[in-house]
Amino acid sequence: MRADNTKHLLVAAQQRSDDARHRAERALEQLIADQRPLTVSGLARAAGVARSWLYTQPDLLDQLQRRASNKTTLSTSTTRASDSSLQRRLELAHQRISQQAEQITQLRAALARAHGDLRAATITPRKLDRSPSESPGHDLASTT
Repeated sequence: MRADNTKHLLVAAQQRSDDARHRAERALEQLIADQRPLTVSGLARAAGVARSWLYTQPDLLDQLQRRASNKTTLSTSTTRASDSSLQRRLELAHQRISQQAEQITQLRAALARAHGDLRAATITPRKLDRSPSESPGHDLASTT
């Protein structure tokens, strides 16, 4: 009869789980310190754990979401641009749009010319109508 090794398997599984949890907690702190995006995928990648495992850890998910929302709140509380600054950015954007529209017009004209040149180069010239004196039936017509 074989010995019951389930106790050792359970201990090893608990150790792996604890290790994964510690890695995830350290990775979360490192993501925050590095000011990197706080996402489940990013945390899983940084901790070397599966996303599915993270979803089984509701307290870690809550902590991640809480920290992510605090980070968003902090970043949105920055100073708002002045009206004159926004007005200047809008003017520059309109100027750039006008420049791009002119460039598009020029490029379309150049493309049309290139298509015309290509067409002219590939079309074989039509054979000119032969004069009556060169037509094959001319000798017969003149003898009658």
